[in-house]
Amino acid sequence: MNVLFFASHRELAGAGDTVVALPERSTVNALLAALRERGGGLARLPEQVAVAVNRQYADGETVLADGDEVALIPPVAGG
Repeated sequence: MNVLFFASHRELAGAGDTVVALPERSTVNALLAALRERGGGLARLPEQVAVAVNRQYADGETVLADGDEVALIPPVAGG
């Protein structure tokens, strides 16, 4: 699956996107764990990350399928 990074998550990843292969029926939480295990800046991904799967917000238990597009959405600040 293709994983997209934006803003501060892009800085941690050192890239705008990456491809991740996971076992069938893996969850968003498994994807986040796999990304953190890659080390480097990704090891510092926050505990709570907003995630969209195929442009729909998803929780950690959402099951992923081959070909899904997953976006890690950083916190938004403003006022």
